[in-house]
Amino acid sequence: MGRKTNNKNTSKNNGGKQTDAASLARRILQFLDANFGEEFNSKQIIKKLEIRDALTKGGVEPVLSKLVEAGSVSRNPRNYYSSTQDPEFIEGIVDFVNPRFAFIVPLDPEKVDGDIMVKEADLKQALDGDKVRVMVYPLKGKTGRVEGKVLEVVQRSRDEFVGRVEISPRFAFIVPDFRKMHKDIFVHRGALNGAVHGEKVIVKLTEWREGDKNPTGEVIRVLGKAGEHEVEIHSIMAEFGLPFEYPEEPEKEAEAISEKITAKEIKKRKDFRDILTFTIDPADAKDFDDAISYRKLENGNHEIGIHIADVTHYVQPNTALEKEAYNRATSVYLVDRTIPMLPERLSNGLCSLRPNEDKLTFACVFEVDDEANVKKHWIGKTVIHSDRRYAYEDAQENIDNQSGDYFEELTLLNVMAKKIRQRRFKHGAVNFETVEVKFNLDEKGTPLGLIIKERKDIHKLIEEFMLLANKYVAEFIFNKNKGKDTFVYRTHDSPDMERLDTFSGFAKRFGHEFDIQNPNNVSNALNKLMEEIQGKPEQNVLEQLAIRSMAKAKYTTEPKGHFGLAFAHYSHFTSPIRRYPDMMVHRLLELYLENGKSPDAEAWEQKCVHSSEREKRAADAERASIKYKQVEFMSLAEDKDYDGIVAGITEWGVFVEITETKCEGMIRVQDMDDDYYDFDQKNMRLVGSKTKKMITLGDKVKVRVVNTDIDRRTIDLEFADNDRKKPRARPVR
Repeated sequence: MGRKTNNKNTSKNNGGKQTDAASLARRILQFLDANFGEEFNSKQIIKKLEIRDALTKGGVEPVLSKLVEAGSVSRNPRNYYSSTQDPEFIEGIVDFVNPRFAFIVPLDPEKVDGDIMVKEADLKQALDGDKVRVMVYPLKGKTGRVEGKVLEVVQRSRDEFVGRVEISPRFAFIVPDFRKMHKDIFVHRGALNGAVHGEKVIVKLTEWREGDKNPTGEVIRVLGKAGEHEVEIHSIMAEFGLPFEYPEEPEKEAEAISEKITAKEIKKRKDFRDILTFTIDPADAKDFDDAISYRKLENGNHEIGIHIADVTHYVQPNTALEKEAYNRATSVYLVDRTIPMLPERLSNGLCSLRPNEDKLTFACVFEVDDEANVKKHWIGKTVIHSDRRYAYEDAQENIDNQSGDYFEELTLLNVMAKKIRQRRFKHGAVNFETVEVKFNLDEKGTPLGLIIKERKDIHKLIEEFMLLANKYVAEFIFNKNKGKDTFVYRTHDSPDMERLDTFSGFAKRFGHEFDIQNPNNVSNALNKLMEEIQGKPEQNVLEQLAIRSMAKAKYTTEPKGHFGLAFAHYSHFTSPIRRYPDMMVHRLLELYLENGKSPDAEAWEQKCVHSSEREKRAADAERASIKYKQVEFMSLAEDKDYDGIVAGITEWGVFVEITETKCEGMIRVQDMDDDYYDFDQKNMRLVGSKTKKMITLGDKVKVRVVNTDIDRRTIDLEFADNDRKKPRARPVR
């Protein structure tokens, strides 16, 4: 796609500097390509390119003549010039990375070499996330990137934003919280709807006229005083389009559902009410999706039942409940609250597998030997009566102390889970132990303390048995008709080797080897690295980088495998109270168990796509709420120097993760006044132009907090000293 210019003539300008004819030719070509279909004479080109010195002006005509000779430019009889190159037109999604430029991510990656860089002036009022039509320039830019300009906004991704009100005597602006919204929104004073200076609001875009620097909008909801906990959480909910309350109609439907379990219904199910059953969940949980039953069989084997709330028994198709569950698609767990997929009457009541109550469930029951090998399994409807509700901490304590209710059964299940887990990793599963941050909040929502959650054996026990059930359900359906029956799978593609190669480079800069010469050995190499960094300052940074280098797991009706778990087939069956895809799986599973006909895959695939999108929205909102509390926590924290690790480097700044709190902040290059730093993108480092001092990915540093911005959820840092410890010496090249 790129074309070359071979004109190497140079001429002196008045300042004695070299004016490169090749550089001038490139500028002219870029201008004409960017204005494909239009014609300009040499004077117009000089004016458009803002060429002011006489010598360069004099070089324009000769350069144009050479470009005409080369066939890169066309000249008509009136001496007007135009581009001869046929640009490519593609559609893509805007990633508005900073105020100066955006990248357009092509919808069809095959059509163009990478993302397309578009300068802010050429975005044609496109905003982050918008679907746009782009003209790709035939000539690459100075950085070697593909460049282009937006021709039209095909579809706005959003027209509502959360922001802070700024009022002056004559006009008002809303300063958006969203970091990728780089334009303040003008609001006529009459469209403020009662909002006052400093309040958080939701503003809707109403107009953006050609030539206007900023869009115009109107306030549609006043959230309250900026900085208050409830207001900031509501701001995050509004930013991600999360619902503030449950609609009335599905709530009424939920209230009308009878709690009574009839004898007729029980007869349709296997009765596990007399078999030891318990739930293990977080201490503050109320929506108990899953229970485990256990008994020793006469033949010496063990029966382990994974019983899942039978949500679709209560939520019927074509009801308001069903429609709202589909719309939400997942429960969202913010830092201080849960936004449930189902009304509380179902999520915390009828469907929740509370102790000492008969409950309807869908189960996967396994018979295993002493080595945790599955000898038999059965899938079907059950009724249970949970004997005990454990918090994770209580169950772990029983195992550790070898005392308390059912400690022997818990210990045996733990041994079984470890054997299953060991086999899973032996078969190629990847072991990501991601760091999870929680906060102790007071009654006003102020963070009093930060907790790094530790995953113990009991968490892994529950995880292994849920994975086992999900795997067997998916395999059961796939094997039933060789994958031809419509079903909802959870798939995870193999990683792209180029991205892994990039990650390998990152790992090396942290002082770790990640050998991916053999593509079939990626899982083992990842697990070796994850084990090596366990407990080290760089653990969280490298785990996050590794996860980003992986493909994203998704829901689909295509029966593909799951790379991360090393399963040929996998599904989500075990959390229907909080995930809509699990409800879909329950419905299809029941259909096939009753020998029903496979439904049309297309409609189910659309539901899968919707569910994957909602899952991402939930994850983004959860991260935003944690980041908000991290920023607030650091704003209140002791004024001291913190140990940190360089987690990312760009041309405009250094990202540092504070080891103690896992909070990430940024040191801006413009604030680093000890030298002028050049960005070495290839080696991901900044190099001082005078001192040759390097700041490199993985460096251990001391930092202090300079500023925190709750609205943008950012932390500004500065280096506390200049003595940076490195994982190993790196010579300047």
